[in-house]
Amino acid sequence: MNIYDFDKTIYDGDSTAGFIKYCAKRYIKAYITVIPTLWAFFLYMLGIYSKTKFKEKMYKFLKYVPDIDNALEDYWNRNEKNILDYYKKQARENDIIISASPEFLLKPICKRLGIKYLIASRVDRHSGKYTGQNCHGGEKVIRLRDEYGIEHCDSFYSDSFSDTPLAEIADSAYIVRKNNITPWNEYKETTVEKLKHMFLNPEFLVFIIVGGINTVACILLATLFRIFITGNALFADNASFALGYLGANIIGYVLNSLITFKDRKLSVLKYFKFFISYIPNFIIQQGIVWLCSTFTELPMLFKSAAAAIIGIPVTFVIMKIFTFKKTD
Repeated sequence: MNIYDFDKTIYDGDSTAGFIKYCAKRYIKAYITVIPTLWAFFLYMLGIYSKTKFKEKMYKFLKYVPDIDNALEDYWNRNEKNILDYYKKQARENDIIISASPEFLLKPICKRLGIKYLIASRVDRHSGKYTGQNCHGGEKVIRLRDEYGIEHCDSFYSDSFSDTPLAEIADSAYIVRKNNITPWNEYKETTVEKLKHMFLNPEFLVFIIVGGINTVACILLATLFRIFITGNALFADNASFALGYLGANIIGYVLNSLITFKDRKLSVLKYFKFFISYIPNFIIQQGIVWLCSTFTELPMLFKSAAAAIIGIPVTFVIMKIFTFKKTD
């Protein structure tokens, strides 16, 4: 028996994103849910909402799809062609598809392909309400065991290392990139993929939000200090920025520890490591302020903002691997 993920594994694309795009073009009333969905995504990034709860809010657009069965039929008429050739050639009658996409979305295409066994997120096709958890990561193994009593399979195929729990119960596992199949332990991520994993995730987005708060604090403090520091303009600009930066640093440590990296144990040692993590950031930002002061006449507000934006990615990487590195 072989087990497959669906999106980007046997299907060239993300079926959920594709269906949302399909509906967005046809059902104007569905746009009512855009702002609530964005707000739910924001809360998910902050760790207030689980992925399941966020997706439940996202799927509320289904209330405004008047004939869901007809929409699904038409969607797959247009997109069945995206099933990958390698799967068509090796498909078996006892294949199992396990996906985080909604069950109601994948059932029609599985029926067309002759796939009898499907495990996916249980989402109400009319309300978007979940029954159980989002079928992702370790939840897939739990569902496989609960629904079919299966603890082991011959082969497993996926596009993502988030499916490692399933790969571990397979005799052989493979990473799929379109029609290219690579043994799980032999696959080497490209530089682009590594960058995506590092920066295209909720953790980095929360870091940016926290960085925005720090930036505002730094700018306000630097601008305030600049009022009271007189003398040479270059010295005054850099001195006021340094004081504002240091003043905002403690705020940054607390917020990043509690919100970004979910580390509830505040300590002097960790703050010291946090402070060290910001040294490259400080050097970069101080250099930007110096360049702006030397070659432009921009207000201190703009100098500080430009400096803060440039240092964000560097600081995130250092902080992730040094200050808040997770240990087993």
